[in-house]
Parts: sequence; structure tokens; C-alpha cells
Amino acid sequence: MRTGMHSAGFPMSKGGITVRGTPRTLLSIVAAAAIGLLAAACSSTPPQTPAQASASASVSASARASLLATELKITPANGSHDANPAKGITVTATKGTVSQVTVTSPGGTTVTGTLRDGGRVWHSTWTLGVSKSYTVTATGTDGSGQKITTTSTFRTLTPSSVFHTEIYEGSGQTYGVGMPIMLIFSQPITNRAAVERSLSLTTSKPVTGSWYWDDSTHLDFRPRDYWPAYTTVSFTGHLAGVEGAKGVYGAADLTQTFDIGRSLIAVASTTTHKTQIYKDGKLLYNWPISTGRPSLPTPDGTYVSVEKQNPVRMIGGGAPGSAGYYNELVNYAVRFTFSGDYYHSAPWSVIDQGTTNVSHGCVNLPPEDAVTYYNLSIPGDPITVTASTAAGKWDDGWTEWFLPWSKYLHGSALDLAVEAGPQGSQFVPPSALPADTAAAPLLTSAAGNYFAGSANIATAG
Repeated sequence: MRTGMHSAGFPMSKGGITVRGTPRTLLSIVAAAAIGLLAAACSSTPPQTPAQASASASVSASARASLLATELKITPANGSHDANPAKGITVTATKGTVSQVTVTSPGGTTVTGTLRDGGRVWHSTWTLGVSKSYTVTATGTDGSGQKITTTSTFRTLTPSSVFHTEIYEGSGQTYGVGMPIMLIFSQPITNRAAVERSLSLTTSKPVTGSWYWDDSTHLDFRPRDYWPAYTTVSFTGHLAGVEGAKGVYGAADLTQTFDIGRSLIAVASTTTHKTQIYKDGKLLYNWPISTGRPSLPTPDGTYVSVEKQNPVRMIGGGAPGSAGYYNELVNYAVRFTFSGDYYHSAPWSVIDQGTTNVSHGCVNLPPEDAVTYYNLSIPGDPITVTASTAAGKWDDGWTEWFLPWSKYLHGSALDLAVEAGPQGSQFVPPSALPADTAAAPLLTSAAGNYFAGSANIATAG
């Protein structure tokens, strides 16, 4: 027997399998196995380099992100550089639902939003800031109910023009119950409804009111009736990114908190020559007065006190040297019209106070009474003049209370009332409001109060 050869029929082991056959058969099997190994070695995929593996993973991640972006769509899209801030952020689940959305921005800007359409759409509550970067991370479910997450990082446009907003009320200051909230815009506003929608109020006591556009740069808020005494008011204008006019966007938000103090109501009759002073609904004083002489009557109307000075120089009555000319320092003066009408001390007319109208249009008070009223007065205290032969002039002072509630409502671009309280404010149809039971002069102004010869409303108390 030859060395190294197996006899016919002798078992031969190959790869753990026992093979029987002739030597030629066995050689064929071994050769075939060798060829198979060679073919396998020739057809195998060469191992990837680290760079190739990274690129492959990147392509896979990109494809996955694209798929997620179709099922959980964020607008503005990732990579946008000129997003319109007025349109805000929208997240839409095309097959499933949206469960959570977080928005981050340099500077810690908070962006809130709400879900609608059965959880399929999330939209930001307010507009976005101009020239700002935002990153949105949205989580939801796909069509099969599996959790998915996608992100979008974008930047809002830089507008060619912006508007700024100022509020008259000072932080932490206290005002009377007739005080309007007064906003001034640096640019004319044509998209007035959008600006109104961006405004919100939080009040410590329930308040119903309305916004009123005096003109394209002035917007005021007035309650339906006087503010409840001792109310804290917080105003927020979410104005950043609001398109107030074509191509003109709000530069920044605006916030302010102030207080409404005690109720102090003054009512002056040009015919009874008396003024009643009510504090917190009770008659405090009933003083003799002298109002404007027949040629210079004090105009009718429900005004609010604008400012006070002691003393103030009053000049008027024509050219120097003319019969009606005057130039005097007047003490303890509380102003209620821009044209120069005041409640003030008038020692020179004490003899006429209570019987005759001799002033140049102001309400003359006895000196001691003028001091008392001056010390009590703050901006926003209602002052009503009645039974005059002269009508009040719109915008000669803070004249928001000239208008009855029904007409004041029409000054709103939305034609909606505002209901405010500790939880914030909302716009509501006027028809949904309860009936108004407030009575003049202590809780609200009388209808037609600025017309000449209006009825004397100084009857309460």
C-alpha cells in the first residue's frame, strides 16, 4: 500500500464530515472544496475604511431624517434663513399625532403653542422675533404608532423697517379708575387686527373692555365701565415679529404692570355751581364752584385728570393788553383738558363760587378745597362737567369716556370685546357679554356726556 494514500472504501474525514469513496472521488471533492474557497475569497466585499463607514452612516441618517420630516413636518423648514416671523411655527403630523414641541433660541426666548385638529397640528401662540435663530424639536408618532422625533433650525428674516411701541403707564405707578391704557407706535399701523391680536391683559379683578384706534399710531384700551378700584393690571404686547404694515415688523415685545387705586369721582355742574367729590362710592365733599363765564364756558364731558401742578402759569384771553388777557400763577391746579381747563384754587372768585360763573373756563374752587382735591388727585380720576352751553371736544384731553360703550367697540379692528382676569384675557363677541348694570356717574360715564347742555348727572349720593 502506498504511503499517504487511502485504500478504496477507507473513510476519510473532511471538515468534520466522514467521506467515503475512491481516491479519484476524494481528490475531486478536495479540489472542489479548494476551488470553492478560492471563489469565496475572490467574491467577498473588501472591508470599508472609517471614512467610507462614516459616509454610509451619514447617508442613512439623512435618509432617516428626510423620512421623519415627511411624517412630522416642521415649518419653517430646517435651514431656512428668511423665515417670516409673523407666521410663527407650525408642526404637522401627516400620519400620526404630535405629542411634544420644544423651541429654543439664544437668549432663552420662550415660545409657547397649542395643539389642534385632534393633536395633528401644533402652532406657536405668538409671532417670532425678527433676525433670530430658533431650534424646534418635535416628538410624535408615525402612521404605525411608533415614536418619532425630528428637528428644524432656522433663522427669521431681517426686515428693512420695524416699528417700536411705547406705553404711557409707568411701571408700578397708580392711576384713577378712568385711566385708559395708551399705546403709541413709531410707524403707522395698517394691519390693525394683527396688532390687536398680539395684545393681552392680566387683571387681578375681572374686567371687560375694548381696544380703540384713535388713529394709525395711537391705540387705547378702555373698560366698558370704570376700572374696579384697587386692581393690578399687567399688559403684554407680543409685538415682536408682528407685521404691522406691509414689510414693517414689530421690533420687540412690550410689558408693563401698574395699579388702579381708589375710586375718586368729581362731578361739576355749571348751573348749580357745585362739585361733588365721591371716594370709593361715597359722597365725600360738596363744594361751591365757579365755572366758565358765558363767553368762555367750561365744556361738557366726562374727562379724566391728566396732571397736577402747584403752581402753574396760566396765560390766555387774547393778546397782551386786550380786555380778556390774563397771565397768572395759579395754585393747586389739576388739569383735565389739553387746552387748559383745570380744577384749581381761586381765592379771587370766592365771592362768586356757588352762585355765578366768572372763570376763563376752569373750575374755580375755594383755596382750602382746592388743596384737598389736589392732594387726593392722581392721573386717571374721572371729572365730569355737566349742563354747559359748550360741547366737549374729542381728543381735548383723555376723552375716551365721551363715547358710549357701543360706539367705543367700533373703534376695534376686530369688533370684539376683551374679557380679562387673573388668568389672562380673551376676545369675545359683544353679544356674548352680560347686560351692563353700571350707573353714572360713580361707575361709568353717561351717554352723550360731552354734548352741550347735557342733563345734570350729579344726582347720585
